[in-house]
Amino acid sequence: MTNQKPFSINPRDRRWARRLCLQALYQWEITHHDIREIELNSLQDDNIERVDVEYFKALLIGVVDNLDSIHSYIKRYIDRPIAEIDPIEISILRMSVYELLQRLDVPYKVVLNEALELGKAFGATDGYKFVNGILDKVAREVRRDEAAKK
Repeated sequence: MTNQKPFSINPRDRRWARRLCLQALYQWEITHHDIREIELNSLQDDNIERVDVEYFKALLIGVVDNLDSIHSYIKRYIDRPIAEIDPIEISILRMSVYELLQRLDVPYKVVLNEALELGKAFGATDGYKFVNGILDKVAREVRRDEAAKK
């Protein structure tokens, strides 16, 4: 594609990558379509020039490839089955837990803040509070050293 930019660490481009990833994960959760098909459809977005495409792909495929591990962390801190969590909230949790586990180049505070903003924008009225509570606990567990400097 000619409109794809190279890998970037620009916060704005990564914010758009997370937003697009959230939409793709939500679609995957609802439709159960093939993730590669969803990825290709997502890259047809009109605003793709804003997106760090490589980061979007890394997040999306990373979540799907590491789903069991991601779920094992989420399950430790929820009081209901994963299937009962709102599709937007579970999509945010999956993406953010993946970042906490696998993207050590991203500070945990950035992961939590981005999740909070996505939850406020797309989730239920107080859904972001639920997401924040879970992610805070996961971050303290998997980013212990980083969180201790808080």
